[in-house]
Amino acid sequence: MKPTRRRLLLLGLGFVFAGLASGERAYSQTVLPKALQNVGFDQRLNEQVPLDLSFTDDQGDRVKLAKYFGQKPVILVLAYFRCPMLCTQVLNGLVQGLRETPFTAGKEFDVVTVSFDPNETTDMAAAKKRTYVHSYGKPESADGWHFLTGDLPSISRLTHAVGFRYAYDPQSDQFAHAAGIMILTPSGKISRYFYDVHYSGRDLRLGLEIGR
Repeated sequence: MKPTRRRLLLLGLGFVFAGLASGERAYSQTVLPKALQNVGFDQRLNEQVPLDLSFTDDQGDRVKLAKYFGQKPVILVLAYFRCPMLCTQVLNGLVQGLRETPFTAGKEFDVVTVSFDPNETTDMAAAKKRTYVHSYGKPESADGWHFLTGDLPSISRLTHAVGFRYAYDPQSDQFAHAAGIMILTPSGKISRYFYDVHYSGRDLRLGLEIGR
């Protein structure tokens, strides 16, 4: 799908719709609710993600993002854990796609899921990990699928680096955000974006092979 017409599913104030790419943002701002005008993805292919960022893992340990890089490509998912709909669809779609590949998380690649809600906790991260490792059906993947929480400065630097734009709505206490995942190289460079909530096993396999 061409990035200039890519499909972005957005959740915010009850809206789910197809948005336009950053090049057409001027038009979209005339028709989108104000809360959603600055929501989406900006492609930053080959950009370096800052691996010095600190987060808290699902065991409660403080870790550098670099811990998950160096040997294998990484699927990066930005999803807040109490999201009522879209983040769950993204994670469910990823699980379905991963089941269709011959690869296993923790062996040929890692998955790093980072909450962009700075108020979320280690307990929430651990619960999500249990849910999705179980859904994936490969218990051995527990060592290769990581759920992280962090403070606002680390979250902001990471989301900015990958071009992920989102907005918080205090009235609903929810975030408006786009649907998608990224594949990063072992050195932490952005190799591929996948949009929407469905990711075919074939596309994921090819993306991981290219990202090696």
